[in-house]
Amino acid sequence: MLINCALYQDGKRIRDIPLDEIGKWIGSGGGFIWVALRDATDEELTAMQKQFDLPELAVEDARHGHQRPKIEEYADSLFAVLHLLEPAGDEINVGEIAIFAGPNFVLSVRNRSEQGFLGVRARCEREPELLRFGPSFVLYALMDAVVDRYFPLIDTFEGEIESIEAKIFEDGAARSNVQRLYELKHKVMVLRHAVAPLLEAITKLYGGRVPALCAQTQDYFRDVSDHLYRISSSIDTFRDTIGTAIQVNLAMVTIETGEIGKRLAGWAAIFAVATTIVGIWGMNFEHMPELKWRFGYALALGAITGVCGVMYYYFRKARWL
Repeated sequence: MLINCALYQDGKRIRDIPLDEIGKWIGSGGGFIWVALRDATDEELTAMQKQFDLPELAVEDARHGHQRPKIEEYADSLFAVLHLLEPAGDEINVGEIAIFAGPNFVLSVRNRSEQGFLGVRARCEREPELLRFGPSFVLYALMDAVVDRYFPLIDTFEGEIESIEAKIFEDGAARSNVQRLYELKHKVMVLRHAVAPLLEAITKLYGGRVPALCAQTQDYFRDVSDHLYRISSSIDTFRDTIGTAIQVNLAMVTIETGEIGKRLAGWAAIFAVATTIVGIWGMNFEHMPELKWRFGYALALGAITGVCGVMYYYFRKARWL
């Protein structure tokens, strides 16, 4: 589905144009065309490939989706894939944006995501002195918007970790904490899969030998790289914290199991004494000491109660019961 298709010259929006007239306007007057598609059909991608002479392999990636984040160079054009992450209940929905950028065009194809980029277009149009850099600045603006949307996820993960840590030492909460930690670990890994490959790929766009398209915008891509590095550092911290928290919770489960074992052992010892005394006097031999004694029954009960009481006191003092 077409979102926007506009012609820009000298940092200003000249006019909207239909897709079938792109060939008429492309390259005219030193301007460039910016096209935004959402969930593009095969027919739309084929039409864009013909209009902009897009690389076949890049179009194939955009058509099938589910690509690893990357930045590839084809002659005088660039092809970038970024993951779009948005919370969906207890899960994170992973969308995708494929960006084609050439000397006189930018084509963005958004798939499986509700995150729009109309605000990015508005921002670029408010900064004509930067939009004069052409497609490379649009590429930066789109990448910057995607990366900046990762920061709210970082804040959400920090809140979840703090919530779990507050319950680590609550009785009976260890197992539920471990489950929540594993769910959080999965979300962090989803973010890592979006950030780590992109952090590696973006180094192609600044410093040293860079594509000609990005020669004047290296500082902007370095800024995106800095944001990615900050996010990557936070992810590493989350992974360490989650790993430590899981170990602590598993230790708490072991401690709780040990406490239950001590209680059972304590009560078993108490009842073992009573069972021993009753067992001795219950053997029914004819010649047993005190078998005919009038107060034997009361004495046996008293002995059982006294010994069990003493054992209960010491077990209680040792915090076994």
